[in-house]
Amino acid sequence: MVPVVVGMLALAAALVAAATASSSGSRSRVPVYFLQGEQLVRVTRPGATPLDALHQLVAGPTRAEAKRGVRTYVPVGTQVHRVSVAGGVATVDLGRRFASGRDAPSLLARLSQLVGTLTGLQGSTKVKLLIDGRTVLGVFPGVPTQLPITFRYLQTPNVPVPTPPSPKLLPPDDHTRQVQQRLITLGFLGGRADGRLGPATANGIIAFQKWERLRRTGSLDARTESRLLTATQPAPVSRGRAGKRAEILLDRQLALLIKDNKVLRTIAVSSGKPSTPTPPGDYRVYAKIRRWWSTPFREWLPYALPFVGGIAFHEFLEVPTYPASHGCVRQAVSVAPWTYAFAEVGMPVKVIARS
Repeated sequence: MVPVVVGMLALAAALVAAATASSSGSRSRVPVYFLQGEQLVRVTRPGATPLDALHQLVAGPTRAEAKRGVRTYVPVGTQVHRVSVAGGVATVDLGRRFASGRDAPSLLARLSQLVGTLTGLQGSTKVKLLIDGRTVLGVFPGVPTQLPITFRYLQTPNVPVPTPPSPKLLPPDDHTRQVQQRLITLGFLGGRADGRLGPATANGIIAFQKWERLRRTGSLDARTESRLLTATQPAPVSRGRAGKRAEILLDRQLALLIKDNKVLRTIAVSSGKPSTPTPPGDYRVYAKIRRWWSTPFREWLPYALPFVGGIAFHEFLEVPTYPASHGCVRQAVSVAPWTYAFAEVGMPVKVIARS
């Protein structure tokens, strides 16, 4: 009987150990990097190995994450051939779909997602990418992938902070001065009326046209001038508490900067394009960053006011009249410093789909 009892005890111990190992394994998590706006965001998924992490990366964000504006640039159906870690280098072999396409931002984003996801797993500090078993050359703009690369390399700025072009101003005239004064009174333009037509005044005109639902031309056409004579100052779309806050009106492509429920400034913006929309919701500015760097897209984002993950107000040299960003709220050079000075950490930001 003793051997039988011992055998049963051994079997029970083995079952307990297996259950414990299984339970521990089920609790293991691996980091996976996606994007939210102009920045990478780190989430965790069930798994324990680099291969687990890669499969989770290819699977993409959950529905709940997607509603918050979390995106992936890794192509659907990307094949994972193999991955190994030796000497601190994670060597990963993916299918050709991973290197497909010619859109530079998308290529850089998916590479940053891959490198971020594998860095640190099993002691890896560098990532070597292969496509169908071959070294990758000249696919990812500005990144030499023929050698292993570090996550730090992708996070380090490789271009200088952009210098805004000097504004081209027309000679002063009284009519322009009157228009500027009217825009200042209504809160579509800051500063003083100098009578010189230039980018700042054009931006104020576009903001006014957006608010009044006129054609977004940026020029003083007859309909715009007529409406200026009778227009009233914009009012907040929603009622809020006293203090500073902002509303982003996605349908009008405007932002209202509000203090004590009075709109102080209405500015033209460009929010996320249809494939990477700015998610509606209630948020708060969580930082003020004079010079922000986008790791995946490798570009500067001055005067950044992030309010949810990697989504922020920021300056950008190109601010079209329609949604065009990766989820952020672009502002013109003439406007961004004013917004930055106005904002406070903790300031509420409400993104509204329809106003």
